[in-house]
Amino acid sequence: MLLARNRPWRNVPKRSEAGPLRCVFIITSMPVGGAETLLVNMMRKMNPSVIRPQVICLKEPGPLGESIADEFPVHSNLLSGKFDLRILPRLAKLLHRIRADVVVTVGAGDKMFWGRLAAHVAGVPVITSALHSTGWPDGVGKLNRTLTGVTDGFIAVADSHGEFLHEFERFPKSKVHVIRNGVDCTRFAPDAKAREEVRRELGLAAETPLLGIVAALRSEKNHSMLVRVAAKVRGTHPDAHWLIVGDGPERPGIESLAKELEIADRIHMLGTRHDTPRLVAALDIFTLCSLNEASPVSILEALACEVPVIATDVGSIKESVINAETGWMVESEDLDAMVDQVNQLLSRPSERQAMGAAGRALVQQTGSLDSMVAGYTQLAIELYDARVRQAASAKVIAEERVLNVKSQA
Repeated sequence: MLLARNRPWRNVPKRSEAGPLRCVFIITSMPVGGAETLLVNMMRKMNPSVIRPQVICLKEPGPLGESIADEFPVHSNLLSGKFDLRILPRLAKLLHRIRADVVVTVGAGDKMFWGRLAAHVAGVPVITSALHSTGWPDGVGKLNRTLTGVTDGFIAVADSHGEFLHEFERFPKSKVHVIRNGVDCTRFAPDAKAREEVRRELGLAAETPLLGIVAALRSEKNHSMLVRVAAKVRGTHPDAHWLIVGDGPERPGIESLAKELEIADRIHMLGTRHDTPRLVAALDIFTLCSLNEASPVSILEALACEVPVIATDVGSIKESVINAETGWMVESEDLDAMVDQVNQLLSRPSERQAMGAAGRALVQQTGSLDSMVAGYTQLAIELYDARVRQAASAKVIAEERVLNVKSQA
């Protein structure tokens, strides 16, 4: 079998001879979402004399992909449909043409499978997968596990996420690397001016309580629960308003539910925005009702802006949202518990302020963007250098075999 044999290595020169490593991130598309925004921020921080990043979007580039096309090579529209098997030769040919040194698939699903398989066929020296959530719809699955042998590393975003990848997904512990998500704390920071401006732009009074979420409008983000929370909170805090930043297939359903619950005038669907830092800084409370996550970047961004978080207890969120310190956790889909926590925190401004300050301090200590960039850079270098040594060793063994054959002739 192809996958049981050694990868068909191309010539793998030392970094001193090869120059900056060509690192290709493979993703489905790039809407304005947490993982996609984080990828862009990380690419912009990478040292081009060491790593030169580029992106392959299997489908359309999306708003973020289009926005960075002047900064980085962005390839797109390689996959026409779920059963388009031509993606393999098409993607392998592209990876060969651009001479990729490192491939990082971002997320599970098709891009994780086709990205790694095409990289293997193209002889890419280093093949890795970065996972950003656990469970459906981002479960790895049996088909993706068949490519474990050709994968050099799996990247987890938190300690508990790394344990999950080893214990549940059954990836070898030696191949699991934890690189925590990071936030640029200079961009995401408290901003009193933004609080005033955003309310004025929405036609709201300066003292209006404002809550919100930044997330792609996908089913696993469970925005419907947030709308139901807003409807119940209206009874105790009739002046509270909510921001929903992001776009996606669930938008019609969210809008319909808001109208049904007669809460549409309190919920502001802002769609795709490129001023996320000021929008987040304008909030009193950040909320997240996801059904599954790993370590969502949006929560780190909120905490960096000194905004406390109320979230469902899924994935590794509890490593950032610490009860009574940086916010509150509730059980997944526990609507009443979420409503209670929102009501209590809205009534306690001094508690919100203390939690926000503690949240920013936590992010500065454990989740900076610089440390994340350093983690990806170091991992790419280590795995590439290991491949150089392996290739050199294989060459020596091959030469020795040739000499042995000649001596026996």
